[in-house]
Amino acid sequence: MKFKGMKSLIILIVLSVSAYFSCEILSACENKDESHNSNIDNPAEMLQQVVTNPALEEELIYYKGMTVSFNRRLHIPNWVAWELTAHETGGDALREEKFYCDESVIGCPDTWDYSYSGYDRGHMAPAGDMKWDPEAMRQTFYLTNICPQAPDLNRGTWKSLEEKCRVRAKNDSAIIIICGPILTDSITEYIGDSRVAVPKRFFKVVLSPYREEPVAIGFIMPNAKVIGGMQPAAVSVDEVEEATGHDFFSILNDDVENRLESMCNFNRWSRML
Repeated sequence: MKFKGMKSLIILIVLSVSAYFSCEILSACENKDESHNSNIDNPAEMLQQVVTNPALEEELIYYKGMTVSFNRRLHIPNWVAWELTAHETGGDALREEKFYCDESVIGCPDTWDYSYSGYDRGHMAPAGDMKWDPEAMRQTFYLTNICPQAPDLNRGTWKSLEEKCRVRAKNDSAIIIICGPILTDSITEYIGDSRVAVPKRFFKVVLSPYREEPVAIGFIMPNAKVIGGMQPAAVSVDEVEEATGHDFFSILNDDVENRLESMCNFNRWSRML
């Protein structure tokens, strides 16, 4: 009985501290003008909202564990957004064995479009972030969530960054991740009968909203081997916005958004507990 009481007290303290530390982000969301406040009861979903580059075609698809902005002309996502909590880094959902065409989405490529292309079917939202639920896991294998990625990127620094994000989620209680191809670059290569566009670069932005001092960071990587690992690829969120034409975390009030999006301290982000 004494142990159970102590355990309950610890949980209460942790929840109270987390709620206190999240006040800045919650307040920033709530104080944005009312035209943005339709989803005020769910800050995590609000923070996943992206103002997509208006030059890009877009269909928003709401899967169980992620939101996909799909480009039916290029047959790849513009971006994919999801929240990853500390709890969701665990789970026993088995990894899928194959990829799928989402037949409900116009322009979704077929699995054989990637065959013999020399490119991996590169996850944007990784399967490893969806071990908490079999359906969420399976949906990451829809080709709406996939881009042609060079094996040296997909199995190298991109994978390392996915693993680092899971560490961050465990330490920070939850993070918001948005990633995808940089489609402001001219597309000069296509694969398969569907003519799936091959991006030249990829981005990822990561926000830790529930820390005592919320932090954000961005990454831009070539569709090739990344020399020097993650650190040379680290940039501010502002730089990712400039490269992509997207607007991230626009639900925040301007002061908080500007402060978070201008920062880039890879060593601090990588090492902080």
